[in-house]
Amino acid sequence: MRYAIRHVTRFDYAQPVGFARCNLRLKPILWSGQVLEDYDLSIEPGGRTSPARAEAGLANVTRLVVDRPSKALTITSRATVSVDRLIPVPASSDPSLAEIALAARESRDAGAASPAAYLFPSPRIPLDPAIGEWCAAELDPARGCLEAAIALAQRIQHEFSFDPTATLVDTPPREAFDRRGGVCQDFAQIMITGLRAAGLPAAYASGYLRTLPPPGQERLVGADATHAWVLLWCGASLGWVGVDPTNGIWMAEDHVVIAIGRDYADIAPIDGVVLGSGAQDMHVSVDVEPLG
Repeated sequence: MRYAIRHVTRFDYAQPVGFARCNLRLKPILWSGQVLEDYDLSIEPGGRTSPARAEAGLANVTRLVVDRPSKALTITSRATVSVDRLIPVPASSDPSLAEIALAARESRDAGAASPAAYLFPSPRIPLDPAIGEWCAAELDPARGCLEAAIALAQRIQHEFSFDPTATLVDTPPREAFDRRGGVCQDFAQIMITGLRAAGLPAAYASGYLRTLPPPGQERLVGADATHAWVLLWCGASLGWVGVDPTNGIWMAEDHVVIAIGRDYADIAPIDGVVLGSGAQDMHVSVDVEPLG
């Protein structure tokens, strides 16, 4: 499946801003099952851009500097991405969770995609005994990794309510867990908390969902906005496998990966510093259009 993706972020400032320096993580990464065919980034009213190194995780980072006064800033990212990704099928030959945990601990890979980098708590996803205990019901060490991953994702989908008013971008996982509600970011963070508590390498994936579902299927939650889901490392043979606890499904052709990190802080689409006074409003719109 090929997609045309348009992601627009507009900032409106109460008073002119004299300087802004931002990190943009909007260009989809090269990842298993997807190819970036074309990409364009435009800034209005303008600014200087340069490539930058990702400090953590896997992301294409662009540094933006705006050094002339402005009351508005619009960042438009356009990409054409081809996705050809199979849906995982649990099998009796899958590595067990115990085998995965051991292999991750013994890994000597120091790269950004190393399972060892995603075993431990991170700034926005601390260890939490209550979440760990709740998730442990699906994480028997002897259970196959794929069977356990989809079971936990579907339990979260069934027992938690999608409620955009329940949480904010910086809401801790425990607060969303206690409320049994939130958005895709919350559900991903809750699942990652549980997986890491079991000694399993789990990463936070940010990206997009297709806007239009296939004929006869319901529209997925999270379309028309950036989406978040989970990657579980399933050993050397299976590698990183994506699972979406918001929708209770695997990461497949409907998902486009922008970036991968320990949590949202590693791969926020836009962050940085703005020098000015007064309030600001941010508006985001996303369109994911299937092509052909």
